[in-house]
Amino acid sequence: MKKLFIPLVLVLVIVLSACGGNQANNADNGKSSSPASSSEAKSSTFTYQSENGPVEVPAHPQRVVVLTRFLTGNVMALGVPLVGVDEMSKTNPNFKEKLKDAEAVTDESLEKIIELNPDLIIGLSDIKNIDKLKQIAPTVTYTYGKVDFLTQQREIGKLLNKEKEAQAWIDDFDARAKKAGKEIKAKIGANATVSVIETFNKQLYVYGDNFGRGTEILYQEFGLPMPKKVKEATQKEGYFALSTEVMKDYLGDYVIFSKNADEDNSFQNTETYKNIPAVKNQRVFEADAKAFYFNDPLSMEYQLKFFIQHFLGQ
Repeated sequence: MKKLFIPLVLVLVIVLSACGGNQANNADNGKSSSPASSSEAKSSTFTYQSENGPVEVPAHPQRVVVLTRFLTGNVMALGVPLVGVDEMSKTNPNFKEKLKDAEAVTDESLEKIIELNPDLIIGLSDIKNIDKLKQIAPTVTYTYGKVDFLTQQREIGKLLNKEKEAQAWIDDFDARAKKAGKEIKAKIGANATVSVIETFNKQLYVYGDNFGRGTEILYQEFGLPMPKKVKEATQKEGYFALSTEVMKDYLGDYVIFSKNADEDNSFQNTETYKNIPAVKNQRVFEADAKAFYFNDPLSMEYQLKFFIQHFLGQ
C-alpha cells in the first residue's frame, strides 16, 4: 500500500503544479483585458466639456435618465439604454413602444430616480434639484435652442461617446433633406410659402424656423420661404398667437397643421378658415402633433417622411 501511495501523491503534486502554472500564465496574459485593471478603470469614464464646465461621465452609459422631452429622441437615436424619461416622451407615438420599459420621471421625483440607479442624467439648464441630481449620477444640462438641431445631436454624440455615429446621421440626413427640398421646390415653385400652425390650450399659434414641428426641415433644410408676416411675428419668440380674424394673413400657400386631437380645433369650422386659399386648394397637411413636436433625429426622420409623402406623393 505504501508503494502505491507515494506515486499517487507525486502525480497529484505534479498535476496541481501544472494547473497553478497555467492559471498564473492565464492571469498574466489577461492583465490588459481584466475588468479590475487600472487601464480599464481609467477608460470607464471621460471628461465631457458641457456648457457649464467639465463633467466626468461614463464612457459607455447603460442606464440613462432624460428629464426633458426635447432630448429623449437624441439619445434613443444613438441606441443608448434609457431607464427614465418624461411622461410626454412615453406617450409619443414614435417612442411609445421603445420606451415601454422606461419609467416616467420628473426633476422632482428624486426617490424614483435613485431607485432607477442611473449612470447618467440629462436635462435642460432650468431643471429643478440640479445639486441633488448630481449626487445621484453625473448630470449634464443643455440650454434649449442654444444651438441648431444638427449641432445638438453632435453634442449628444460627444456626451454618449458616440460622436462618429451622430456625425454619420447628420451627414446622411442633411443630404437626404436637401435632396428632397430641391424636388419639392421644383414641384411647388421656389417662391411658394409654407406656414406651420398648431393649437395649444385653445390658442392657435404659427411657428418660426427653429421651433420643432418640422420647421427646421421646411425652412432650414428645404429652404422654403415663410410668409413675410410670419417671419416678422416669430422673429423674437419663435412663435406667434393668431386670432381667427387675422389668420388668413399668416397662412401661406401651403400649411402644415400639427394637430392635437385633444385640443380645441374649432377654428377649422369657421368660414374665415374655409375661405383661405391653402384650405380651398387642399394644401393643408395635417400631422399628429404628438409625433411632430420635436426636432430630435427620430422625430425629424418622421417629419421628413411626412413631407416627402405629402408634397411629392411618394
